[in-house]
Amino acid sequence: MILVVGLGNPGAQYADTRHNIGFMLVDKMLEDDGFTDVSSSKFQGELYKKGSLLLLKPQTYMNVSGYSVKMVKDFYKPERVIVVHDDIDLNFGAVKFKIGGSSGGHNGIKSIDSLIGVEYERVRVGIGRGKGNVAGFVLSKFEDDEQKKLEAILSHTKKATQFLLKSDLETTRAKFSIKDIQNEVI
Repeated sequence: MILVVGLGNPGAQYADTRHNIGFMLVDKMLEDDGFTDVSSSKFQGELYKKGSLLLLKPQTYMNVSGYSVKMVKDFYKPERVIVVHDDIDLNFGAVKFKIGGSSGGHNGIKSIDSLIGVEYERVRVGIGRGKGNVAGFVLSKFEDDEQKKLEAILSHTKKATQFLLKSDLETTRAKFSIKDIQNEVI
């Protein structure tokens, strides 16, 4: 079994914000038929299952996402955990892959690290770094020009994540990493 976690914040006010790109990716994956909603209050999140694949959108708010991830991990005992999240240290539209390492100040990743350790796969989606307050930036909506590119970024990230499910991180990294959407054809 493989658990894919898309990070974000619950609630309509956060729906289209940069910090919710993980939720957006899970929603994109749910467009494929065959998923069953297996959500339960004990999981503290929206949980969907299709065969041996679990998709999770924690509903605990970003800073305590680890609680939801730990509950699902303890119950289903997946062989792999893959977390999809926004990354302000990557250019807008960049997509990178890694295992472990620093949280880079990302509070959702810090929460997960503290509860399940750091040895899980990460799909990092670049949102760029805005001017001013970091919290205000990550909780802001995408600009109009970014919004136009968001569908291509999500489609690429979905394809990369689906490939990763059947492959390994190194092969996925070589095939799907992009540095900047401006210079890549996706």
